Amino acid sequence: MSANVDLNQRPDYDPELQTIADYVLDYRIESREALDTARHCLMDTLGCGLLALRFPECTKHLGPLVEGTVVPSGARVPGTQLRLDPAKAAWDIGCIIRWLDYNDTWLAAEWGHPSDNLGGILAVADHLSQRCLTKGEKPLVIRDVLEAMIMAHEIQGVLALENSFNRVGLDHVMLVKVASTAVVAKLMGANRDQLLSALSHAFVDGQSLRTYRHAPNAGSRKSWAAGDATSRAVRLADIAMRGEMGIPGVLSAPQWGFYDVLFSKTNKDQAIKPESERRFRISQSYGTYVMENVLFKISFPAEFHAQTAAEAAVTLHPQVRDRLDEIERIVVTTHESAIRIISKVGDLANPADRDHCLQYMIAVPLVFGNLVAEHYEDDFHLANPIIDALRGKMEVVEDERYSREYQEADKRSIANAVQVFFNDGTRTDQVAVEYPLGHRRRREEGVPQLKEKLRQNLATRFPVKRCEQIFALYEDKAQLESMSVDAFMELWAI
Repeated sequence: MSANVDLNQRPDYDPELQTIADYVLDYRIESREALDTARHCLMDTLGCGLLALRFPECTKHLGPLVEGTVVPSGARVPGTQLRLDPAKAAWDIGCIIRWLDYNDTWLAAEWGHPSDNLGGILAVADHLSQRCLTKGEKPLVIRDVLEAMIMAHEIQGVLALENSFNRVGLDHVMLVKVASTAVVAKLMGANRDQLLSALSHAFVDGQSLRTYRHAPNAGSRKSWAAGDATSRAVRLADIAMRGEMGIPGVLSAPQWGFYDVLFSKTNKDQAIKPESERRFRISQSYGTYVMENVLFKISFPAEFHAQTAAEAAVTLHPQVRDRLDEIERIVVTTHESAIRIISKVGDLANPADRDHCLQYMIAVPLVFGNLVAEHYEDDFHLANPIIDALRGKMEVVEDERYSREYQEADKRSIANAVQVFFNDGTRTDQVAVEYPLGHRRRREEGVPQLKEKLRQNLATRFPVKRCEQIFALYEDKAQLESMSVDAFMELWAI
């Protein structure tokens, strides 16, 4: 046989895909902590979506591709009158969820926002529930949504623990697509072969580059990229449910597979990884770990690596607000991931650029004592040149302990410290915050403020009676879990 002839022997599905499929189909969720956290996550995530509807740059993306389209049993987009096909509804829900960088976060070797998966989950669950009702069948209930959320969080988060997709230039939304594909296919009733097929197509897709998150190209695509990913997952799950064959060796195929094509080089020097380092490292079984440890953004709509820095700046505000012109320098002590991802100098071109700038997210609360979504807008930035003046006085340094404890499973800290030095030789104390308010270690402190965040977000879109109705449902977990998805989504419609 010629050495140039490929052996056309179709392999079994890659074990990494089989493990995900078996988890989604067979695992039974019993963790009350995971379910309660998922309830908080569901309501907080939808509240973030409501808040985003105040921004025209977000809402211009919403609605059917063809104006006037009518979709029987169409999925609702919270806070709007829209009823869309599940794929476009997933796109729209995912877009509003992510627009303000205010929903939950997961930080490890890779990072991301696991609640981005809710776009696909809710759109499909709403559509399927309505379809069940028309057939006289039982609809899906919110417990089904919570379990799908837990599983999507787990798939995305466990894959992120020891696998850095950003170091090979890929964006973390590929993990949203993979996780959403798995759980959406299950909601649609996929068997094992259909689910494996859908997963294989999620990996064989071209994956998003991270360039729209980094200087000098940071822009608003990062605010809708996850919506695009969870929408693509709905489409892929649908394709698999129609009987489309899978690609069993999508990860491991020599030369043509994901590992060799997209996971073999570093994005820094293009050095080739040894073959043993190209495969995913998965050191723990899929369960409920990620949902139980997920990070909520409670205090600020800001990239999570800067949450503790902004909190430190708010603490320093009373000491510096009357001495802004006297500041000589500001020393920011942080961890390696923050330096690599959000530390930047130079002009900031747009809101998406600003909410991924560590220095900007420190300067604003130093001056104003808070950081809200409107602080990233062009008009606000142009009206306050002091922000860029302070950015120019910042020195960003790494603390190796901060970097190390960021990776340690029993800590997962996101530490930052800020200290201000004045021209007369005086200085503030160094204010260090190692765990943000949304961290599991501060969950008891954070949940009441998470609820208040929801109250405020509800009030931006709904009348008082509807706000009270939704909040009461949030407080009654038994009623919420047993509620049909159709009825739940009706509450969020205008």
